[in-house]
Amino acid sequence: MIIGAHIIVYSKDADADRDFLRDVLGFSGVDAGHGWLIFALPPAEVAVHPDTQNGRHEFYLMCDDLTAEIAVLQKKGVPCSKVQKERWGAITRIKLPGGGELGLYQPTHPTALSADRR
Repeated sequence: MIIGAHIIVYSKDADADRDFLRDVLGFSGVDAGHGWLIFALPPAEVAVHPDTQNGRHEFYLMCDDLTAEIAVLQKKGVPCSKVQKERWGAITRIKLPGGGELGLYQPTHPTALSADRR
């Protein structure tokens, strides 16, 4: 039985990005040994999109109110990119301390996450 998903974010400064996930985004986690932190995430969903090759994956955080979430992040000193409106929702990008980015979006499409699971 599948019990969950494990997402890996590769980083040039993993410690800084782990601190960000814990201290700024507030994700709780466990130490899997030697300071290797693994974080719990909110409920998730997965979509499969067509592409010309295999092996490319993306990771986005979702929220109900993108404007409010951006305001919370900005109060914590986290810059967000300009919001892009797409047919499927509104998205911004959060710059991670290690140099990578995470997408944060408010979907306008139906989601697999029911309100009672959040």
